[in-house]
Amino acid sequence: MLSRLETMVLMGLSIPIPAIRRQIASGIDIMVHLSRMRDKSRKVLEILEIDGYDIPSSEIRTHPLFEFEESGEDKDGRLTGRLKKVGCLSHTQKLRRAGISTEDM
Repeated sequence: MLSRLETMVLMGLSIPIPAIRRQIASGIDIMVHLSRMRDKSRKVLEILEIDGYDIPSSEIRTHPLFEFEESGEDKDGRLTGRLKKVGCLSHTQKLRRAGISTEDM
């Protein structure tokens, strides 16, 4: 998704990639990755937190919060599974300012 955003910006403007990545990293907090599965259903496969922009590597830093864990198929051949928590939300300032408790995150 991040590379698609970069490509769309480049199609309209002539801006250096590091500048585009810094803007994306500062403008997006959470990324939800949906995908079509082999049974033709769509599932949330991953939820990531954007950690910012890493100057030395010129990359956007991310870390996973949840990942889809497949458990099999039901009797109709549909995939089953759940989102498994794999990380904790680190940037909670905006939530706290909005009055949202971050104790369980």
